[in-house]
Amino acid sequence: MDLIERKETVIRIKGMHCATCASAVKEAIDALDGVRDARVNLATDRVYVKLDESKVSRKQVEEAIRSAGYEVAKDEVTLSIGGMHCAACARTVEDALGAMPGVQEASVNLALGRAKIAYDSAVVGKADIARTVEKTGYRVLGTEGAAAEKLARAEERREVFRTLVLSIVFTVPIAVISMAPEAILGDTLDASFRNVVLFALSVPVQFVAGRRFYTGAYRALGNRRANMDSLIVLGTMSAWTYSTIVTLLPDAVAAQEVYFDTAAVIITLVLLGKHLELRARSSTSEAIILLMDLQPATAIRVDKDGEREVSAEELLVGDEIIVRPGTIIPVDGAVISGQSSVDESVVTGESIPSEKTAGAQVLGGTVNLTGVIRVRATRVGAETTLAQIVRLVEGAQATKAPIERYADFVAGYFVPAVLAAASISLVFWLAVGSNIWEISDPIPFSLTIFVAVLVIACPCALGLATPAAIVVGTGRGAQLGVLIKDAEALERAHKLTTVILDKTGTITKGVPRVATMYVADGDDEDHLLFLAGSAERGTEHVLSKAIESAADERGLTLDTPSMSRVLPGEGVSATLQGREVLVGNRRLALAHGVNLEPLETRIQEMEANGLTVVMCAEEKRLVGLLGIGDVVREEAREVVDELRSQEMTIIMLTGDNARTAKAIASMAGIEEFTAEVMPADKAGVVRSLQSKGEVVAMVGDGINDAPALAQADVGIAMGGGADIALETGNVVIVGDDLRSVVTAIRLSKRTFEKIRQNLFWALAYNTAAIPIAAGVLYPFTGWLLSPMVAAAAMAFSSISVVTNASLLKRFQP
Repeated sequence: MDLIERKETVIRIKGMHCATCASAVKEAIDALDGVRDARVNLATDRVYVKLDESKVSRKQVEEAIRSAGYEVAKDEVTLSIGGMHCAACARTVEDALGAMPGVQEASVNLALGRAKIAYDSAVVGKADIARTVEKTGYRVLGTEGAAAEKLARAEERREVFRTLVLSIVFTVPIAVISMAPEAILGDTLDASFRNVVLFALSVPVQFVAGRRFYTGAYRALGNRRANMDSLIVLGTMSAWTYSTIVTLLPDAVAAQEVYFDTAAVIITLVLLGKHLELRARSSTSEAIILLMDLQPATAIRVDKDGEREVSAEELLVGDEIIVRPGTIIPVDGAVISGQSSVDESVVTGESIPSEKTAGAQVLGGTVNLTGVIRVRATRVGAETTLAQIVRLVEGAQATKAPIERYADFVAGYFVPAVLAAASISLVFWLAVGSNIWEISDPIPFSLTIFVAVLVIACPCALGLATPAAIVVGTGRGAQLGVLIKDAEALERAHKLTTVILDKTGTITKGVPRVATMYVADGDDEDHLLFLAGSAERGTEHVLSKAIESAADERGLTLDTPSMSRVLPGEGVSATLQGREVLVGNRRLALAHGVNLEPLETRIQEMEANGLTVVMCAEEKRLVGLLGIGDVVREEAREVVDELRSQEMTIIMLTGDNARTAKAIASMAGIEEFTAEVMPADKAGVVRSLQSKGEVVAMVGDGINDAPALAQADVGIAMGGGADIALETGNVVIVGDDLRSVVTAIRLSKRTFEKIRQNLFWALAYNTAAIPIAAGVLYPFTGWLLSPMVAAAAMAFSSISVVTNASLLKRFQP
């Protein structure tokens, strides 16, 4: 049941325009029994739903979205199928496709020999669909029209652009006739005919170009809500309806001024703003789309028949492929033969190519530069490191920073408040203001203010302020090998006061080697290495690998212990040939009564040189000591100095004794350290600092330091490698460069700065603009805001928020 409860599904949605739309979708989904959590991201048009499949299905979630008045976006593919001869053939294919998990709709056209399939690419792929057709006994001749998200967004932009062009075609003559009627109609025609011409020209703008707004407003009304579309429809319809009454029933009102130009220009400007906003929004997700595009379409597979070019989607774990120079590696795998340099910058952020020889690991999406290599696939399709990165980034883009909850709260009441402000302004200027300031035509004057207040308000800017910045920031991070897994980390990062660095694998390179050995009287180094290496055999600690490597270098054949027990924070106790062997630190020796006095001077000497001392005893008799050293990263001091320059306290944690810890800390330029920390106690150190009011980032191994990473305000896992999805922590560093920690913190801070800037702009704009549109300046200056200017300001507001967020793409580490 736990697995079912954590099941997360991703659905793309069409038709959301503002925060109110996103809230309506979330409420519709949350109302379903079995939905654990629903997160709507307005910037990416996606909803991430955690559901209990025993109670609710994906189909029911999609129905709830549709019932709220929005459309579920579909991936589509068209297959050309051979071998179908009759309606029964077509029905067979259609039924087989319709029964596939993830296929939403399948339609087979016998006359054309084509099948059109709507499917969810997160559940099923095109290759799976093609295989299903072939299993029914028919041939797939080809595919066409795979509607990737990039194409879907491009189509949406084209649709808005076509509508915009239509609107401009009719709005331009409306504006010219309104401002200079004699230029087109001449001097002989009266105002009533001019009004009829304007009425005729305005109908396509109001009801064809403006149809999307009516549709959105109707959906909102059906959900008992009001959104941006509601404001635009109410504002433009008020101006258009009043003008229509003046045109068709001129005796019904005293003032004969018409406002067809106001309504048309507002719709045109809003459409222009939407077009520019969509272009800007498409660039915000550019980084993640570029990552998706790194998957090559084909690969050269080696089988019993030799080399054959196949679709990359057909590759399976264990397949052997040939990768030629200048091509993209299609899978994660191990090099079987060949030698080459590989550009891994797109995945790890490392700009220097990595040398690959037999046995080396390669990542899908990276570029083979110089030589031909033969690779055995270990991860394919959705399991590759690149695919995991894309999923993690998309997941991060769906999360919300705590500050966004404030924006959501404001957005929930925003549109009703604007409607109230517009209504109050209308009533005030009709009933009171027109008398105080002796306005001759109170109805058109008050109507102008009413429309201006409605169209100048911009809930879009408020709704896009946070997600737009998160999308760009996390996407830029992925390009640099820094995976930010949730938006809360972005907000916490700007408050950091302390950074804890684990020693092994973080400050040091994590590849220790035996640097020196000392044996007790009567023993020799080979015997020492044999006992220590055999006892450590099968354990996963990095020091055990160093001992085993030293034994291998000497050509020693190690034994397998009959019993082995790992003692956390101390070492290992093993039974070899019926004798007890202890391998570990001073704590282990003292606990078992091993006398270290004969080599105490050597112990202190090694510790002072920064070596980790490993004691080996047989039947509680000291055999000897191994001094294991790990190289401090070249960039460690640079990173420490940079973090310190940001007024952060740097602390090193290690299980080593104080002398060794002091030596390593000194090499890295660290002044504070905590030594002899058991792995289970690292989280306690973090908690202790937090209890003193510190905001703590923990940098360490994503698995060994998992409790401390989870406890920290910001957990940064170093060297994620292939299993990045399993790493604990808010941030995963894919590469192996400690400077990426600085990049992660700086990028998080910069992203949060953009969020604050966007929210400030959106709130400040609306706070200042609405009173001005309501006419507060008129009594003092005689100046009244034109609704057309108000519409332009509204369009500019949302564009500016998205454009400001897009500046994060320029971030350099």
